[in-house]
Amino acid sequence: MTPDVAFADSTPAISALQQATRIIPIVFVGGSNPVGSGFVASLARPEGNITGFISFEPAIGGKWLGTLKEIAPRVARAALVYNPQTHTGQYFQSIEAAAQSLSVELVRLAFGDASDIERGIADFARAPNGGLLVLSDPSTGLHRELIVALAARHRLPAVYPFRLFVTTGGLISYGVDRAEYVSRILKDEKPAELPVQAPTKFELLINLKTAKALGLNVPDKLLALADEVIE
Repeated sequence: MTPDVAFADSTPAISALQQATRIIPIVFVGGSNPVGSGFVASLARPEGNITGFISFEPAIGGKWLGTLKEIAPRVARAALVYNPQTHTGQYFQSIEAAAQSLSVELVRLAFGDASDIERGIADFARAPNGGLLVLSDPSTGLHRELIVALAARHRLPAVYPFRLFVTTGGLISYGVDRAEYVSRILKDEKPAELPVQAPTKFELLINLKTAKALGLNVPDKLLALADEVIE
């Protein structure tokens, strides 16, 4: 049975579906760089059978680092946790600009598997005043529980891209409240005519239990901005 529409939640999934069909409409949620990856001709005019929602615009990287400094002011070193095979590096420029203004040293903690994550975070944690920026990447999501556990073990404050990290025990997330295109395609709208959309709403989650375990006092301003606080 041929589906009416296919749904993809990561860059590797989009790529696999694109190779499988150029006819069945494909809607993605979580594509990081759809133009650069060759999935669409442009964000405004996809011109094919693929459309959807990018995870974040590149400028969000600076916001993540700013949030880390706000909740953990002593952070002077930040490790960027990502898999270079599944992450396209679109946040690096904005993170680097923010790091310069915030006087934060950046370390790229690239990994390929779980052992790389364990070794990389342990090595990074040997020096003081460190924190983690866990980037939006299918591989960081796959290793979510391990990364959260290692951040707790090594007492590293961390900012995550999605709420699942915080409900798993992570400190804080600033991420996307996603919308949906599938129903519109099922009503006969064409993917080629539906622009790729950037996020329009974000949510901030804070885990106070984790903050307490790390010895952090969450600023009242940050608490007031939070969409959800886990106690």
